[in-house]
Amino acid sequence: MRNTTSRVIICLLALLVPVGSAFAYDPIGTWYTAGNRAQVRIAHCGRGTLCGGIVWLKDPKDPKTGKPWTDINNSDSTKRTRPLIGVLIVLDLALSNAPNKWRGQVYNADDGRTYSGYLTMFDPDALELKGCVLGGIICRSETWTRAR
Repeated sequence: MRNTTSRVIICLLALLVPVGSAFAYDPIGTWYTAGNRAQVRIAHCGRGTLCGGIVWLKDPKDPKTGKPWTDINNSDSTKRTRPLIGVLIVLDLALSNAPNKWRGQVYNADDGRTYSGYLTMFDPDALELKGCVLGGIICRSETWTRAR
């Protein structure tokens, strides 16, 4: 009787322990982009969505001008003189049906274009940010790591 009771208790406790993808990771915080070129701070931006803006650049000044980098590649010419630090690149990502995955729009300051985007967390300190065109047929992604 005692062994049976112990087994039942162990089985019940095992059911209470979350496994694998059942964990919900939190993307809120500051992240290094690929190659540690920049830091992006991700925060809630209302309506249950996430936003993220550039808060630090490894090389903060344009070597040609000696001035802070601006959003020179933006397709909107009126935004090309704004400082790159502060530019939102993760735009209104909403939690998708999959655990630890958000979708929405991602701005790429390297080419000045906005893409359909996905943010997927693999563990508490790593995420993949993906931008896609043509309905998701062509995508590029990079892995970010949490800044400490």
